[in-house]
Amino acid sequence: MKNLQIKKHLLTGISYMLPLVVAAGLCIAIGQIIPRFGLETKISDVLVNLGVYGMNLLVPVFCASIAYSIADKPGIAPGLVLGYLANEIKAGFLGGILFGFVVGFVVLWLKKNLKVPKSMEGLVPVMLLPLLSIIICGLGAYFIVGVPIVALQKFLLNFLTNLDGKGKFLTGAILGGMVGFDFGGPVNKTASIFVDGLILNGIYGPEAVKVMVAMVPPLGLGLSVLLTKHKYTKAEIEGAKVAFPMGLCMITEGVIPIAARDPFRVIAASTISGMIAGGLSMLWNVGSSIPSGGVFIIPFVQNPLGFIAALTIGSCIMAAILSISKKVPTSEEEGELILEEDMNLDDFEIENL
Repeated sequence: MKNLQIKKHLLTGISYMLPLVVAAGLCIAIGQIIPRFGLETKISDVLVNLGVYGMNLLVPVFCASIAYSIADKPGIAPGLVLGYLANEIKAGFLGGILFGFVVGFVVLWLKKNLKVPKSMEGLVPVMLLPLLSIIICGLGAYFIVGVPIVALQKFLLNFLTNLDGKGKFLTGAILGGMVGFDFGGPVNKTASIFVDGLILNGIYGPEAVKVMVAMVPPLGLGLSVLLTKHKYTKAEIEGAKVAFPMGLCMITEGVIPIAARDPFRVIAASTISGMIAGGLSMLWNVGSSIPSGGVFIIPFVQNPLGFIAALTIGSCIMAAILSISKKVPTSEEEGELILEEDMNLDDFEIENL
């Protein structure tokens, strides 16, 4: 059962893919910004091309990383090949995810069950495992598994690219509510995996929703503490001081110690504000090719003013809901919330993982 940890394998794939998608996205963004300053140079074209090359590698790296998480090093080579196949047959990130799991478990099965003479054992990891897994998984993916995945991918892309105003707002609201619901938990991660995959197909609106809404809870909490300080305990105030700068860096988890004490109000405020901010972001055609970075990526997003406006509105709504609904703590409640002294950034999963 150890190797059936779906979430673990997905997060491993994302963690290996993340540096590539950040670097490639920044190359594209910088290359597109240079001409805005009247600097028509070859460098801008080269930077955009480098970013595109990096984006083309995302599905193979994602697929290979999932396979590696399941089957260790023997999963890398077939994972890369199947990830490239996912690109070629237009199966996209959905195909990359599925093929990664298929490759991983097939390689794992072959490792346990492939019996060869002792004289050939040295060939197993370098020739037999890669060869057999590529043939088995490749033929199966191309002729069987890939067909419905390609159809689903086409439907998804057509749906997202043909959204009207109401559809954009509703889609953004759903994604924003998921991102803001559990502060980096499983619902948040589900939305994150979905929107990260859309970058590979040049759809950047949902990614902007993820990046922006991830900052709303800590910024809204900080603003609420600033406006209605008397409604928070000393420990909560100190917690907000930690959460606010973390939020600027797109780390939502700083809100968790405070949300744990008053989950209903904090989660409701975060979800509602995330839905409104996410809906406005999609409605205003905000887009991001960069999946993380917080406020530091604002100069590189599509419609940065819309991004700032949606972030500000969402944070203000979060602050207003908390400030109105929260009760003044009693003397017994004062000091109940104790933040762990050894809390540091390593204790948190970064929001876009």
